[in-house]
Amino acid sequence: MVDETRFKDAPEAIVKQKKQFSIVWVVPLVALLIGGWLAFKAISEKGPTITITFQTAEGLEAGKTKIKHKDVELGQVVSIELDDELSQVIVKAEMVKKAEKFVSENTRFWVVRARVAAGSISGLGTLFSGAYIGLDPGKPGKPATYFKGLEIPPVVTTELPGSHYLLRAASLGSLHIGDPVYFRRIEVGQMVSYKLDEDGQAVTIEVFVHDPHHQLVRKNTQFWNASGLDVAIDAEGIRIDTESFATLMVGGIAFDTPVDQEAGEPAAENDVFKLYKNRESISEKTYVRKNRWLLYFDSGARGLNSGAPVELQGIKIGQVLDVNLEFNVEKAAFRVPVLIETEPGRIRTIGKFPEGAEKQKAMDYLVEKGMRAQLKTGSLITGQLLVALDMHPEAPPAKINWEGSYPEVPTVPTAMEEMTTSLTQFLNKLEKLPIEQIGNDLRDTVSGAKRLINSAELQQSVIALDQTLNQAQMFVAALNTDIAPELKTAVSNLNSALIQAQKLVKSLNSDVAPQAGRTLKEFQAAARSIKVWAEYLERNPEALIRGKSK
Repeated sequence: MVDETRFKDAPEAIVKQKKQFSIVWVVPLVALLIGGWLAFKAISEKGPTITITFQTAEGLEAGKTKIKHKDVELGQVVSIELDDELSQVIVKAEMVKKAEKFVSENTRFWVVRARVAAGSISGLGTLFSGAYIGLDPGKPGKPATYFKGLEIPPVVTTELPGSHYLLRAASLGSLHIGDPVYFRRIEVGQMVSYKLDEDGQAVTIEVFVHDPHHQLVRKNTQFWNASGLDVAIDAEGIRIDTESFATLMVGGIAFDTPVDQEAGEPAAENDVFKLYKNRESISEKTYVRKNRWLLYFDSGARGLNSGAPVELQGIKIGQVLDVNLEFNVEKAAFRVPVLIETEPGRIRTIGKFPEGAEKQKAMDYLVEKGMRAQLKTGSLITGQLLVALDMHPEAPPAKINWEGSYPEVPTVPTAMEEMTTSLTQFLNKLEKLPIEQIGNDLRDTVSGAKRLINSAELQQSVIALDQTLNQAQMFVAALNTDIAPELKTAVSNLNSALIQAQKLVKSLNSDVAPQAGRTLKEFQAAARSIKVWAEYLERNPEALIRGKSK
């Protein structure tokens, strides 16, 4: 047993424990540092979280679908949900830090997938890699986090150089987004979008022309719808016009600057132009003043349609607006009311109306002078009709009926109707004639003439006449050979005697000369008469029998 008292006064020992760092803590510390660095990097590189709405989530997957621009990843879809009304899909995506400056109120998003549109195929690469969301930064704007995705990919993106223009048209026609824009049959742009005006009266179409072709668009440039095939039949034959084969299938727009005009100033971005329905309509003048008239036709109007031309002396001055059918209960008859629209500005007036006519409406004056409306065939090939306004002085007097919604202009039957009416009247008169009696009388007359010709008396008369003519010919021959020469000799001797008498008269006394002169003149006249008669008888000896012809 140890005696503890022995060590009572001994100094107490101090034990010091040596501190040592365990390597076990190195791994968690490194992991903590790495986690912190990763967290910092993630937070520092994390961009904004945005929300995009689509009509459908076809091809989209949370955690897989990327957001790209020019095939560079700028974000990723983190969740896909339906809204409370189940009408659209809400897609949430996280963008990278670098994409923060590209996301603004003008940014556009759309789903890139394989698409087959009119005239083009896009997104074939997504068949293997899967669909993704495309991004177009757009013009700089205010930051935004909520976007409405495009159901149709944009035709052009912001980075493409060129210019946008707005076209105004009465209707869209066969145009679609993505249709080409042509300049002298060279594709230089595309149709970007369209929208209906708030009042529904017109359509605004946006087109994009690539650089450097956008410099060809001037202030006086004209745009027209080049879709389909334009076929024209005129005096020069059949003309077919189209921009390209593609326009036959998908449509298109063309533009050009009139060659007879100087090139105007370059058009600015979003300048507004009129879109004509075709190239030919550009040359048509626009008239503000328009008058509407109502026509009634008793005959059928097959081949008369809305839009048919209204012509005056073969010149178009308007068009047909509406064609209907009307039944009159009191008269138990049908008629065709036709509403037309004319443009008085197409008619140039030379001179002044007669006195008093200026106080009368011009149409009243023309109707009073015989102007009427008539249906005529516009094309023998198609059978289409038109309304022709022309002067018919022989038409019965008529006046314009100004009562009612539209003034009523008098009409005349068609040429075929007039021909049919005349033929009917002729047949009615022909039926009234005693055809049988006339035939019998004609037969009796022919029989009597036949009996007269074959009678013995007529044959004897012909023989006697033939004998008389033979004797006359013998007499004329004798007269020509015997009498005529002697008569000519006598006339010659008489002329010689007259010449001698003239010489004798000149030698006579002045007292006898006047009397002799008169006598001589009478002899001269007689000699001329005998000479003329002898010459005529020489040429026409038969005159001794038949007399002088008149």
